[in-house]
Amino acid sequence: MTKKSLLLCILAALLALPVVAQERLINKGNEKYQDYSFTPAIDIYQRVLDKGYVSADLLKKLGNAYYFNSDYDKAAEVYKRLVSEYPDDLTPDYFFRYSQSLKSIAKYEESNKVMQQFVAMTGHDERASRFSSEADYLEDIEKNSGRYTLKPFAYNSPYSDFAPSYYRDGLIFSSDRDTGNLARYRHTWTAKDFLDLYKVNADSVSLEKVVKVENVNSRWHESTTAVTPDGNTLYFTRNNEKDGKLVKGKNGIVRLKIYRATKAEGEWLIIEDLPINSDAYSVANPALSPDGKYLYFASDMPGTLGESDIFRAKINDDGTFGSPENLGPVINTEARETFPYITENEILYFSSDGHLGLGGLDVFAAKILRDDFEGPVKNVGRPVNSPKDDFTFVFREDKKEGYFASNREGGMGADDIYAFVENEPLQFECIQQITGTVRDKISNELLVGANVKVIDESNQEIQSSITGDEGTYALTCDCNKGNFVRAVMQGYIPAEEYLGASDGKPRIIDFYLERETVTGGYGDDLAKLLQLSTIYFDFDKYNIRPDAEVEIQKVIAAMEKYPSLKLKVNSHTDSRGPDAYNLWLSQKRAESTVNYMVAKGISADRLQFEGYGETKLVNQCSNGVKCTQEEHELNRRSEFIILE
Repeated sequence: MTKKSLLLCILAALLALPVVAQERLINKGNEKYQDYSFTPAIDIYQRVLDKGYVSADLLKKLGNAYYFNSDYDKAAEVYKRLVSEYPDDLTPDYFFRYSQSLKSIAKYEESNKVMQQFVAMTGHDERASRFSSEADYLEDIEKNSGRYTLKPFAYNSPYSDFAPSYYRDGLIFSSDRDTGNLARYRHTWTAKDFLDLYKVNADSVSLEKVVKVENVNSRWHESTTAVTPDGNTLYFTRNNEKDGKLVKGKNGIVRLKIYRATKAEGEWLIIEDLPINSDAYSVANPALSPDGKYLYFASDMPGTLGESDIFRAKINDDGTFGSPENLGPVINTEARETFPYITENEILYFSSDGHLGLGGLDVFAAKILRDDFEGPVKNVGRPVNSPKDDFTFVFREDKKEGYFASNREGGMGADDIYAFVENEPLQFECIQQITGTVRDKISNELLVGANVKVIDESNQEIQSSITGDEGTYALTCDCNKGNFVRAVMQGYIPAEEYLGASDGKPRIIDFYLERETVTGGYGDDLAKLLQLSTIYFDFDKYNIRPDAEVEIQKVIAAMEKYPSLKLKVNSHTDSRGPDAYNLWLSQKRAESTVNYMVAKGISADRLQFEGYGETKLVNQCSNGVKCTQEEHELNRRSEFIILE
């Protein structure tokens, strides 16, 4: 080899050294990134970028690391460069995160423009559909704003304090304020100390009241808790660990799990790993339903719609758990839903960056109706929400007070807990279906053309429906308020039923209207006026048949309704048999009808009776005429003639 060739080889090798060094550094950064160690990954990627090495992959990971570390200013800068220099290498999610990052630094106009690019790239994504259909979402958020007054929380520190939950007369919350932990126990996602659980009497003003929860904290993360009303069972989030050592799942990732601690002799002694957990995915952020029968949580388990969804699992009477149930696409999006909380009135509060908000994680609310999660989902507005992350919202409706955490500007630490008072409740649309029939109270006849109305408590008509051929109606009402449902028809006394505020379950209300008067006079057949079925008798019998008994009861009801009404029962036979016998038989039929009515409480002096035998046939079936059994039956009848 000539000296010139050797010199060229040495020069090439020297030029390659920086490239090899950069690649090694990037590989090290990628290892940290894959392990969710975002803070050291950011340090490495930034060093590489500052030395002039840039690629789409580097900017993607650096932007994501800033984004998931809630450093939205830096994330927006990196995503802006990524979108500008490598637009063809990007999936829609990068535009979504870029838009969210801009929103989190209150650049809403720029955020909307980037979101429009996201919409253009994907039409099936629910986030895109939601943005397109709710163009005025910022105005809607402002309508919900101003309902809370924030109050200082005396126990914040210069560190990270969040995840308040109610415990006895105070709170349990999570904090990394214990700076005595060794460096190897620091959490490399945020480069902060590992989180522990603390408890405090919320009514105290002394910081000495803040103490660690006994027998629960480990050298790893403990966070987000839920305590049963009796104070004897604690659900909490912890890193996946066994015998004091972290357990890594697929790709070397340490997942989160929910553990259950039970009190024995006044102390938390029994700690269990729940069966809904897995080494393959995270289960975190527990919350309990008001009746304690369901555990709500966030997870990225199979069946998750986005990065994390809210699920629930039934807690059986023996302490075992049912299968996890995803709350569905109205609550969950393709992004992050987490930190659930359910109030006594079954309003689900949670944090999300997939629903339209002010930036970062916002707090949202949805009314649980009839045990389903069909929405609508509402942003709770300012001042609870801000352009930054707002999360771990808890609220007691009886006291109208609660707490949440935020990393907004002006706080004492990285995350701070804020107390609040609710001045005005969030209103949810509640539509209740009301159906039923309208009938004549005496005859049970379906009434066609009756007007059924919904009238509010201010006596304003809200909605009305006219009964059709089947005598049925269908209406809806606002079940957030009390309403009257009233049935009206000419010639009848109106009837109504009051419906108070409710959970909106469908109601069936059948109305039975009373006539104002019996429209008829001397000699009219009451049965025809009431549109009753004719009272028929079996051949050669005078006992009251079951079907006739039903109709006579309606005549009795009319006589009870109208005390001055007096009747004459006229009974008849068909033409078969001797005329004299038929006259006697018809008299017995009239007598048995009157006796039945007297036995049911009608005064005998209001009733008369007479038998007419076969003298008043209603058809051609006279002596010697061949007729069917049905035709003969039409003549074996009783009538109720009005006397007074």
